[in-house]
Amino acid sequence: MASARSCLCVWLWSFVLVVGLGGIYGQGGSRWLNARATFYGGNQNPSTLGGACGYENSYQAGFEINTAAVSGALFRGGQACGACYQVICNNRLDRKWCLRRASVTVTATNFCPSNNHGGWCDPPQHHFDMSMPAFFRIARQGNEGIVPVLYRRVGCKRRGGVRFTLKGQPNFNMIMISNVGGSGDIKSAWIRGSRTRTWTPMQRNWGANWQTHFDVRAQTLSFRLTLVDGKTLEFLNVVPSSWNFGQTFASHNQFS
Repeated sequence: MASARSCLCVWLWSFVLVVGLGGIYGQGGSRWLNARATFYGGNQNPSTLGGACGYENSYQAGFEINTAAVSGALFRGGQACGACYQVICNNRLDRKWCLRRASVTVTATNFCPSNNHGGWCDPPQHHFDMSMPAFFRIARQGNEGIVPVLYRRVGCKRRGGVRFTLKGQPNFNMIMISNVGGSGDIKSAWIRGSRTRTWTPMQRNWGANWQTHFDVRAQTLSFRLTLVDGKTLEFLNVVPSSWNFGQTFASHNQFS
């Protein structure tokens, strides 16, 4: 009888935890996974929040200040650039520093490198090195260390359309793609000039930068993007033929 009561108590406690987590943080999304979080960068200075994705300035890229550098297990060679994660501090494991019922959605904009000496970003660990404002949305002020978190993938909600920044030189064109909604992470990209009739595939150079050896000078440019979740959109005539390297053009289309 005592054993039966113990089993019942354990079952009820597990049920309360699961229902409570679902009720507080929502249902129907990706499953929650364990990770840890620290913070880096300045409080409001966007120049400290760029990194391995190549966005350079999180404000201009459309991500504002809720950004994070993620460990290699999440970064996946740059495929995670632009992806969004809902992060909560795991109050069950750290009641001192975790804020209860608090969550923040961050965009992956950087890579947290491993040091191969037991660092938090060493494989196969899942780690978020968050901007300071994002970190203190879920952790108490005064914590200068590390907190346990739970995270899951969520859709990205962006203001305005997808943005295209032209980089490179005449025989080597590179397009930095930012402010992508939906799943946020791009699987494939194509480019088409006004003097051509076919879509030319681009290759990921690094981070959010995609390259093409196709000469696109003095042409109106269109783009086609496919996200990791399979959604595809075309962005027709986004860039005028008078474009110059270094310019950014915002489309009117956005993934939902």
